[in-house]
Amino acid sequence: MEHPMKLFHVVLVTGLLVIFGSQLPSQEKKDGTPGVVVDKDKKTITIDAKIAPRKLPHLKEIYPLEVIACWPHPKGKKAHETVVTIDAKPSDVHKALESLGLKSGKPVMGEGEPKGPAVNVYFLVADSTGLERKVTLDKAMVDSRNGKPFPKNIEWRFTGSTMTQADPGKQEKIYGADYSGTLMAIFPVTSETVLQTELTIKYEGLMKLELNTKVLPKEGTAVKLMIDASGKK
Repeated sequence: MEHPMKLFHVVLVTGLLVIFGSQLPSQEKKDGTPGVVVDKDKKTITIDAKIAPRKLPHLKEIYPLEVIACWPHPKGKKAHETVVTIDAKPSDVHKALESLGLKSGKPVMGEGEPKGPAVNVYFLVADSTGLERKVTLDKAMVDSRNGKPFPKNIEWRFTGSTMTQADPGKQEKIYGADYSGTLMAIFPVTSETVLQTELTIKYEGLMKLELNTKVLPKEGTAVKLMIDASGKK
């Protein structure tokens, strides 16, 4: 028979684990995938990211920004025109958005308007003290020709991705964004993505976007990409 004091200690420790475990921040309680954290209480998704290089060694020039997040070179097909790079699978972010109750709409490549439920997107960037500050996309990007910020109230939509036949020798199709590595496209230059803005293809010729280096940290700096599906501005 167990000693009464030993049984008391077991019950006490178990009780404390239950009490304190239930008080953990909601993010810590979530089952996630590498680089992706879902907070169902706040309806947010946090994605690990890094400020992307704007000049890739194999390319002669710097191309205007056309996507917000994608895989780094050489896996990412848009790595030469992205704000940040990520390692997370785009399909995992798709599943995370669905776990928050959202249903994907319809992506567009070229003509047409992307469809899907609206979400808010921004970065969390650590300042000199280590505290994270919110950087919205209108502050993160400027037009390189005139210095004007990216429009403030552009809507981001959960379109989901088209399916892609990655191997021409096989009939099997995969989630297209997991082939291109693109998570968020500013203009409908690809339908192999998870989120697109409301902007149609004509805006690609009207904007020549570049990083706002006065706000964003240097290349390679770790930041967080936040997708907020709470509906709050």
